[in-house]
Amino acid sequence: MRSTEEIVESLRDALAGVGVVLPSLGVDPVTGASDEPFALIDLGRCNVRTAEHLTDVLRSLPARETLRARVRQVNRETKSR
Repeated sequence: MRSTEEIVESLRDALAGVGVVLPSLGVDPVTGASDEPFALIDLGRCNVRTAEHLTDVLRSLPARETLRARVRQVNRETKSR
């Protein structure tokens, strides 16, 4: 199982890959210091431009069902080869 810090870094890298930087992204200090096995990740604060860019990135992603349909199609095409 990956640590909370590793998950935060993975999220930071994924966001950076689409041009989004959340400067306050980190492990929530209260749950991170407790015995809680699943600490919370604090997405933090960002400026309006970053929030708008994040919204644009999220809206540009394919809808879940569209993505599933595409995966099924690719799987069928792969099997028929």
